[in-house]
Amino acid sequence: MTDVEIRPIRPDDDFDAQMDLSQRAFGIYAPHQAAGWLYVARLRAGQGLFLGAFVDGVPAGAAMLHDMRQYWLGKPVNMAGVSSVKVAPEYRGRGIGRTLMTETLNLIAERGYPISALYPATMPIYRSLGWELAGARIHFAVPSRSLRGLAEPDTAARGEGADHQDVPIRRVGTADAAAVVAVMAAGHRAARDAGPLTWDEGPAAEWLGRKDLYCYLAGDDGFAAYRWAGSDLWVERVHARTPQTLRALWSVIASHSSTADTVSGLTSPHDPFWWLTRECDARVTRRAMWMLRVADAHAAIAARGFPPAVSASVPLEIHDPARPLNSGRWRLTVIDGAGTLIPNDGVPSPAPLTLGPRGLAALYAGTPVATLRLAGLASGGSPEADVALDAAFAATPYMLDSF
Repeated sequence: MTDVEIRPIRPDDDFDAQMDLSQRAFGIYAPHQAAGWLYVARLRAGQGLFLGAFVDGVPAGAAMLHDMRQYWLGKPVNMAGVSSVKVAPEYRGRGIGRTLMTETLNLIAERGYPISALYPATMPIYRSLGWELAGARIHFAVPSRSLRGLAEPDTAARGEGADHQDVPIRRVGTADAAAVVAVMAAGHRAARDAGPLTWDEGPAAEWLGRKDLYCYLAGDDGFAAYRWAGSDLWVERVHARTPQTLRALWSVIASHSSTADTVSGLTSPHDPFWWLTRECDARVTRRAMWMLRVADAHAAIAARGFPPAVSASVPLEIHDPARPLNSGRWRLTVIDGAGTLIPNDGVPSPAPLTLGPRGLAALYAGTPVATLRLAGLASGGSPEADVALDAAFAATPYMLDSF
């Protein structure tokens, strides 16, 4: 293996060299992408969340962490988003990537993030360090003509309150970052979402300041962002907590139906969008999987949301060589929408369900225990415990953001 130094990239390091490394790894960025990347890279360097690999002082690789909140059944869990992981072409195949990711996992734990997520370009290295598939980022497309009139609600479901045409809508930008983040967070909590995230305010403000992005707040409970993509519209997100607000925001997007050919964007499997279109011509066009890692099992369970009606008490045995504090015998208890994980050593109990870090990550994300067993990610336990765990962790995780 090549001798390599892994250290935090400092604000006074050569960011042109880091940009060159990113472009050689991922391709040339568009101007707005390059500006956004440099802004975030300098921000993370100042926070000590940007690691570099150097060979004889020359940049050979890097990995960046983002400070995020990921929602699990409506509860925000501090999450480290791993991005910009790359090794220069001339240094690949020498073990630098694994060394870099090992140090990145150590940094995640040192900074106190219970969980971490990433989008893999390749999976073996991440799986070897405990990340596992957890959820999807789903793209949709629909002919714009299908949005000219939204499906009407059932008569029985019509409630009192303002019509969607009475909902106040205003365009927003960089100065509204705090309000936008708050609206998105409130939406994820109310929907008891699993997987989506909110950024820290700095990157959110930089995103809202993009010249090609049109962003709107609807009252205090809705937000939408979209942009033109040639002759089509690309919808980055629509958040709403009431039917009136949802229809108001989609009406803004639908107002482009006379000029846009197709409306595409990002959605969740259970987004109300699927129930609003009049015809069955909306379709999923792409599904990209993302991976999760539980860095601190005790803290991750304590922060996660669980179904309020589910009660469970299940023994677990975790083996996690990269994070020894996760290893051992535990008692998982879920009651009243909250979970705890306490040591269970020396306490008589039925045979525990045995998991490695990958099985733990997949279970946390709602993967059925039967699937984990068939995939070789779980063993032991009992049928009764499997049923309890499936009910406790039930979720359909998704993300709207890439990073």
